[in-house]
Amino acid sequence: MKLTDILVRKACIVEMQAKTKKDALQELAVGLASHTGGLDPQELLGLLLEREKLGTTGMGDGIAIPHARIESLDRLVANFGRSGAGIDFDSVDGKQAHLFFLMVAPGREGSAHLLTLAKLSRLLSETEFRERLQELESVDELFRVVEEAESD
Repeated sequence: MKLTDILVRKACIVEMQAKTKKDALQELAVGLASHTGGLDPQELLGLLLEREKLGTTGMGDGIAIPHARIESLDRLVANFGRSGAGIDFDSVDGKQAHLFFLMVAPGREGSAHLLTLAKLSRLLSETEFRERLQELESVDELFRVVEEAESD
């Protein structure tokens, strides 16, 4: 499954306004829920906050990949957000997060989201890919960067 197949274009945020971890999760959740049927932004935010209590999804290197499962959802969906200023996300390396990918999987789904998460993690491990995401000026550019990275 390609990342561009699950990214909800209208839900991607090239410059986030959030200043805190909770605000970042809310901004991403509201963005995704606003453009995805079957998602309630408050329910999603609650699930994301509960997931963060288990351990941070701040992966380090300026990346956070918050995620949740929702029973009523019929497919894997995701959105992207970027914070130029950075947000303290309790990342494993102690650095601020700038690049966010929120993934929401159907509750009954098996491992497809894990494979997608692994693919995303591989891409984000590449310095050049992260740098290109940091320099985005539009959602169209986001999709071009992701498509190019997936085709390599």
